[in-house]
Amino acid sequence: MLSRRAFASLTAGIASSLATMAAPRAVAARSAGAFEITKTDEEWRKLLTREQFYVLRQHGTERPGSSPLDKTYAPGTYHCAACDLPLFASDTKYDSGTGWPSFWKPLENAVGSTTDNSLFMTRTEIHCRRCGGHLGHVFPDGPPPTGHRYCMNGVSLKFVPKPSA
Repeated sequence: MLSRRAFASLTAGIASSLATMAAPRAVAARSAGAFEITKTDEEWRKLLTREQFYVLRQHGTERPGSSPLDKTYAPGTYHCAACDLPLFASDTKYDSGTGWPSFWKPLENAVGSTTDNSLFMTRTEIHCRRCGGHLGHVFPDGPPPTGHRYCMNGVSLKFVPKPSA
């Protein structure tokens, strides 16, 4: 029988291994298509924080509930944190209860998608169509009118408030 400490260590090790397995997808996704903005990893590291680089360039995931953007509902637009492309309008944002900023629709021609087969499941990954930065995933359990839940990493986004009239 495992002690609590041994069980916790085993669980943490498995979670860490699974997260590490997902990182090589970044290279495959970048080589799969050409983006308008391309930079070397060294150039991206100079522009992004460590966490932004991990999520946007290495396809990581931030902890749920860790982004202040999850509870931001002011009028404005959510941009790509890497290249500043407008991605989502605030009027499509809703509280999904997941701990990540969620939207029911992206702006026209703002995002692209790829199939993500990591973590023993198939999901649809969403990336910035201009720089290829990993934003999150889309799921078919969102509200009307689309029925989609674009579950985004807050660290991948930059909120730009609507100017006062």
